[in-house]
Amino acid sequence: MKTALITGATSGIGKATAELLAKNNWRLIICGRNVEVLNQMKTHLSASTEIFSLNFDIREFSEVEKAIHSLPENWKKVDVLVNNAGNAHGMDSLENGNIDDWDAMLDGNVKGILYISKLLIPGMKSQKSGHIVNISSTAARQTYANGVVYCASKKAVDVISEGMRLELTEFGIKVTNLQPGLTETDFSKVRFKGDEERAKTVYQGFQALKPTDIADAISYCVNAPKHVCISDLTIYPSAQAESRTVYKNVGL
Repeated sequence: MKTALITGATSGIGKATAELLAKNNWRLIICGRNVEVLNQMKTHLSASTEIFSLNFDIREFSEVEKAIHSLPENWKKVDVLVNNAGNAHGMDSLENGNIDDWDAMLDGNVKGILYISKLLIPGMKSQKSGHIVNISSTAARQTYANGVVYCASKKAVDVISEGMRLELTEFGIKVTNLQPGLTETDFSKVRFKGDEERAKTVYQGFQALKPTDIADAISYCVNAPKHVCISDLTIYPSAQAESRTVYKNVGL
């Protein structure tokens, strides 16, 4: 039975991925900051498979290191790392940008991937196998105004994925960079500082992607034959042409 470690597993894409992989008999290490939700998920998913939970903030290397080093011996072999944890904060121009928002996005979206990957790559190299799935965004493909730092952080994920592939392929480690388009999660609620009404407008007038759609794609990638590596995968809802162009109220 293979083991997958999923960051940001308590909501959205991470949660949907955990539920799908558990259903398909994967052992899971679920990671997140919300202890209560982690415990609820562990109880729920344990009915299907073996679950280990880790509570830490991906933005703090000391916490990530402590959590990974705390894994029992029988959980140390990680076959798949899903770097899902990330965030978006604010919709300000650069001149009006909030420094705390910038730090949150760069620390979570970029440094977080680097921190946990740094700790798990040595094990994958020693076992000469593994698969790292990095969740980027279509925002990495087209920059948009008032989202420059978020777009930059996701462009960094693309670059990190490419670099990982260059460094790790010879060791039998696959790397997948996945770019979802508009996916209906708590993403916009976080970006708009908890303004639920404003967040809802982002997904009105068309059928956005669901977290389960992205989970399906992740499952396909990590279950591909050994000789197959899905290196880059972009997924849009059918109403979206690119990051800035969504055709609403068409064919509804």
